[in-house]
Amino acid sequence: MARIFNFSAGPAALPQSVLEQAQAEMLDFQGTGMSVMEMSHRGKEFVAIAAQAEADFRELLGVSDDYHVLFLQGGATTQFAGVPLNLTSTGDTVDFVDTGAWSVKAIKEAGKYCNVNVAASSKASNYDTIPAVGAWQISPDARYLHICSNETIGGVQFQEFPELGVPLVADMSSDFLSRPVNVDQFAVIYGGAQKNLGPAGLTVVAVRKELCGNARVETPTALDYAVQAEADSMSNTPPTYVWYLIGLVFAWLKAQGGLAGINELNQRKAAKLYAAIDNSNFYHSPVDRSVRSLMNVPFTMPDASLDAQFVAQADACGLSGLKGHRSVGGMRASLYNAVPEAAVDALVELMNEFEHEHG
Repeated sequence: MARIFNFSAGPAALPQSVLEQAQAEMLDFQGTGMSVMEMSHRGKEFVAIAAQAEADFRELLGVSDDYHVLFLQGGATTQFAGVPLNLTSTGDTVDFVDTGAWSVKAIKEAGKYCNVNVAASSKASNYDTIPAVGAWQISPDARYLHICSNETIGGVQFQEFPELGVPLVADMSSDFLSRPVNVDQFAVIYGGAQKNLGPAGLTVVAVRKELCGNARVETPTALDYAVQAEADSMSNTPPTYVWYLIGLVFAWLKAQGGLAGINELNQRKAAKLYAAIDNSNFYHSPVDRSVRSLMNVPFTMPDASLDAQFVAQADACGLSGLKGHRSVGGMRASLYNAVPEAAVDALVELMNEFEHEHG
C-alpha cells in the first residue's frame, strides 16, 4: 500500500528516509548484530548515538554551553510540573500568557506548586490572537514568564519573542526545530518529540545551567534537571529507541539546510494553504493573520455538516489526519517539517474540488 500524506497533529509524520534507515538498521545496527532497542543505554554504541544526537541538536538550534540539553521521558506535559519544581520555591509567583488549550493546561499544573499570575489572555476572543505585549501585566517578582510558542489546537504562533527582563520559558512542542530561534532569549525551552522531532515518548529540554541545582525537595528525581544533567539524561533507563530515531531526524534536518532551510520550506507550504483559504469564499481561517501558525492551520467551512464529508473524501484521497480538534471543530492541517510540499498541493487541490461541489 502506498504511503499516505499525514496531516496529524501528533504523533505526526516522520521523514520517509528516516523510517527507511531505521528499517534497514532494525535487526543489525552498524554491524553490532542487534537492534538499537536491544542495546544497553550504558553501552558504548548507544552512548555514541546519544552524544551525536545532542551535538546535532545543539548545532541545529545554536545552543551554547551555557545550557544543559536533556532528553527526558514523558511528553511536554510532564514539564508543566518540571519547570516550577526546578525553578521556584513555595510561595513564588510565575507569570503565564494564556494563548490556548496548552497554556491552560500548563497554568493549571503550575498552580499546584506556586502562585500563578495570568499576565495576558486571549480567551475572550476564543484564542484567535496573541495579546499585545504592551498590555501584559507582568508581576514585579515573577520567577519566570511562561509562553507556548505555538498552540497546536488553536493555530496561533509567536512570530517573535518578548524581552521583558524576566526569565522566559517556552513550551515549543509543536514548532520545535521548525525555524531558527535565538536560544539566548530563553531560560528554558522544552518540547515533546511527537510533532517535529520523532516518535512520542521523549521530551527535549534546554535549560540554563545556572538555573539547575535548586530543585524543590519534593521534586521527583526523574524531573530534577541537575540530577539528569549529571547523569547525561540517564539517571534511569531512557527511551533509547526514540532517542535514536530523533537523532536520525536531526541528521535529516541538517541535510535539508538546517533550520533556515526547513523554515523556508515551511513558509512556502503554509503560504500555499493560507492562500487557498483566503482566496476562497468557502473556507475561513479563525486566526488573526498576524499570528497564524506555520505548523497547525485550522479552517472551517460554511456548514459544519460538511466536515464529515470532507474528511471522508480526504481519507479516500490518501490525506489523513485533517479532522479538527474536538474542542474546536472544523479542519486542521498540521504542516510539520516532515510533511512534504506535495501533501499541501494535494490538499489544496481537494479543497478546490470540494468547494466547486458544495460552494
